[in-house]
Amino acid sequence: MAGDSAVALLIAVLDIGIYLNNPERATWYVTLPVVLATVLPIVFRRRYPVAVAYVVLVTGAVHAALELPLAAFVTSGIAVYTLVVYVGRRHAAFYTAVLSAATVVQILVQVERDRWMLSIGFSIGVYVFSWLLGEFLGARRAYQAELEARLELLESEREHLARLAVADERGRIARELHDIVAHSVSVIVVHADGARCTIDSDPAAACRAMDTISETGRSALTELRRLVDVLRNPDSETEPLQPQLGVDALTDLVDRVRASGLDVRVERADDLDDLDAGLALGVHRVVQEALTNVLKHARTSARTYVSVERDTAAVHVTVTDDGAGKANPVGAAQPAPAGGNGIIGMRERVHVFGGTLSVGPRLGGGWCVHATFPTARAGTGTGGPQPDSSTPTGKVRS
Repeated sequence: MAGDSAVALLIAVLDIGIYLNNPERATWYVTLPVVLATVLPIVFRRRYPVAVAYVVLVTGAVHAALELPLAAFVTSGIAVYTLVVYVGRRHAAFYTAVLSAATVVQILVQVERDRWMLSIGFSIGVYVFSWLLGEFLGARRAYQAELEARLELLESEREHLARLAVADERGRIARELHDIVAHSVSVIVVHADGARCTIDSDPAAACRAMDTISETGRSALTELRRLVDVLRNPDSETEPLQPQLGVDALTDLVDRVRASGLDVRVERADDLDDLDAGLALGVHRVVQEALTNVLKHARTSARTYVSVERDTAAVHVTVTDDGAGKANPVGAAQPAPAGGNGIIGMRERVHVFGGTLSVGPRLGGGWCVHATFPTARAGTGTGGPQPDSSTPTGKVRS
């Protein structure tokens, strides 16, 4: 209201100044209230634009009837501008039509005939100019409001994406910690139980079990320290880079599990060397988690089979165990997977590559984990040589 008050005061001063220089001026106690009544509504034009416009229409008619110089034209133009900007074109058009009609009638009554066209043209020109100015500033105001809305939307989307990225990173860290800790702790528990059972009857075997516990614990601590260092210093170049665990590391994984007393048989294709590093790590972690679950739930008396196959479309990972000989009768109700952190982690790893995971008990006894990682064999889809379907894929058994 401060700016509008200043405008109203300026109009009043100019109008009164021109009035005082007119030798045929009317009585001041009539003129001054009319001038003030004409300009004062401008102060409230933003808060009550429609009411102010029609008050200006009435007071402007009185002002023009007294043949006062300036305020009626200026305040009428301001009213048209205000309605265009703050109310809308439809209301502004109706008001402008009424205002123009009233102005034309008043000019025809009060002004000499030879000045009709000039006066009408000047008045209509003021209203048209006010309308165009309102359109321009209204469009600019709308553009600025839209720009601010877009910036707010982009900021909101950026915060949302940042939250999603943080959640994804937290999930990835949780998977890595679970895979490292769960497997190592399972191996440690199995060897600790074995050492306790054989410490009196076979002290040498107990010592070997304790050596395995020590080695497994140190390896887990090393991996945990490396993971923490990466989290604390993501851009550090002083630490040596370590290769990602992949399919080749399955041999070491199986050897460690066998050292725990678990009977594990492995059959894998020999054409897995060109797998993407991330996919190879996913295969490794799924096998690791499945073997860890066997150690935790079926113990070392279960016979376990690991199969890693590859065709032209996907890598298939299957880990089954016989449940330590506890068969499930055909047709019996099968318990649903518990859906713990391990299964959740496996499912997330598989879904990253658009694959599928099925986990559940087998009718013949034991448990089965089957994961499918979609991939493309090198040379397929690009016009390169295709594998001969009549030639069996090479396999590595251990």
